[in-house]
Amino acid sequence: MSEKPPTPSNAVTGAWIHIMRARDRLLAAIESDFKAAKMPPLSWYDVLWELARSEDKRLRPYEIEERTLLAQYNLSRLVDRLEREGLVLRETFDEDARGRWVVITDAGLQLRERMWTVYAKSIEANIGCRLSESEANSISALLARFL
Repeated sequence: MSEKPPTPSNAVTGAWIHIMRARDRLLAAIESDFKAAKMPPLSWYDVLWELARSEDKRLRPYEIEERTLLAQYNLSRLVDRLEREGLVLRETFDEDARGRWVVITDAGLQLRERMWTVYAKSIEANIGCRLSESEANSISALLARFL
């Protein structure tokens, strides 16, 4: 006799639905704010932010992939685009000519800072103004369990 697979409770299913809907709506609102400000999409910010906060302002492509939500094939195209725009450059490893670093340029750092002004306002308008500090801390702690 086969065992019946576990079924999530109504509360768990409801939590899942709310998490996914909130994610979609919040991302759409933030992307809309970037577009209205004539800024690139959020994916650009994510890559530039990870590079800006890394040691030596550089990461290997797989490290960027691990730190963002971008799939490898999307990341490769995005890094190509960022490089064409002069926001990043690729450097060869000293130890291994086959490996590459992705390095943020001064222009990339400046764009990330300009994007942050839009992003910060959007986060506050779409999340911050709807939550108390205590609620924000609670949600953050709860969601951190999944990371």
